Amino acid sequence: MNMHLAPVDLQVKPTRETYDRLQQAYDHFNKALFGNELPNALITLQRRKGSFGFFAAERFRNQDGRQADEIALNPAKFEGRPVIDILATLVHEMVHLWQHHCGHPGRGRYHNREWAAKMTAVGLAPTASGAEGGKETGESVGHLIIAGGPFEAAANRLIARNFTIDWKEVQIDPVAGITGEGEAEPESRSGKRVRYACPECDLKAWAKHDAHLLCGDHKVPLVPAE
Repeated sequence: MNMHLAPVDLQVKPTRETYDRLQQAYDHFNKALFGNELPNALITLQRRKGSFGFFAAERFRNQDGRQADEIALNPAKFEGRPVIDILATLVHEMVHLWQHHCGHPGRGRYHNREWAAKMTAVGLAPTASGAEGGKETGESVGHLIIAGGPFEAAANRLIARNFTIDWKEVQIDPVAGITGEGEAEPESRSGKRVRYACPECDLKAWAKHDAHLLCGDHKVPLVPAE
């Protein structure tokens, strides 16, 4: 028995506490930055190596046939980051959602000039280098918070109302070897196989390490996944 575990509190509801807050933030920024013109998305927590979050259009459908887009945030990137930076990732993906419904997205993962202009309008400066003045368009583009801009003002108003993200992922100690159960990686006669994933959807495939695979839906190459 692990004597270091905290007592169990049956009144604590991590799922509700996490997702209610994320919906609260989405509603707040939809009103403050997008004039309430965005449809609601299904916000998920998903780990993707090298990514703070991603947007996937029309990823969910209910029994009535209604569709919902997905905005995924990477919980492995929560710890050690200020809440305002996590909120900036949410708004970054909301701009992708806005462009899907109200604009003209670039092909595949490409961040085009329309997307960059909307990012700037809501108060996030697109940058491919991660530094001020970096290229605003391309396959992989991050952002910086514009000081005094609309996003910063809206985020500060939200945080001033005691908004926070309480639940953050515990970092795994590689020495302790804390692991969870998962799918075993298959081996082939010719050597170790690699799992590939589409950067735009949940398509996954196993293949040899030097395979060149393409997602038929999004016409983008599959990349090695964790």
